[in-house]
Amino acid sequence: MAESEEQAAQYHPKDAIGSAVKATLVTGSAGLFISTIQNTLTKQNVGAFGVFTRTGGTFAVFAAMGGAYEFSKCASANLREVDDTYNSFIGGALGGAMLGLRFRSAPAVLGYGAALGVILSAFTFTGGQLNGYKQDSTVDEVARKEYLRKNRRRPIEETVNELGEGRGIYAPGYEQRRADRLKERYGVDVPVSAAATS
Repeated sequence: MAESEEQAAQYHPKDAIGSAVKATLVTGSAGLFISTIQNTLTKQNVGAFGVFTRTGGTFAVFAAMGGAYEFSKCASANLREVDDTYNSFIGGALGGAMLGLRFRSAPAVLGYGAALGVILSAFTFTGGQLNGYKQDSTVDEVARKEYLRKNRRRPIEETVNELGEGRGIYAPGYEQRRADRLKERYGVDVPVSAAATS
């Protein structure tokens, strides 16, 4: 109970209307682009305004989905005073319902709403990024990767014993051993650099 009170004390309200307007503009622009492509690919010439008259439904659905999602997500977060995956589910359900309204049937409204709600809440629950879960912002990424490389690095002697030398894997003193081997087998003197002997 103390944890939920602490979260409620740290919650910062979101501007639901401002976010909804921005999301409507972004998704509406995407819908306008797709509507333009649909208008271009029609067999009959319907003109430039066909984007709004003939295929304008695409534009409207995209704008409605983005606006409904963002507004309901922010509004539910403000009402509940918690920023979690339930807000994404509520927003996704209402955004999916906007897509289902295009088909004019209750099962489509409920089905698209439930499907988009589950997909978006799962996306938020798993970190909300396509490139993996959020890393700790206090840890330097370069230092973390260097630590992982050193932590997993095996000694060169162990690698050479298992795989042998060659193919890019050379133990210290390889140049001298190679020169000695060539001298012994073929009688050829191969110069060894000073850096390779040390």
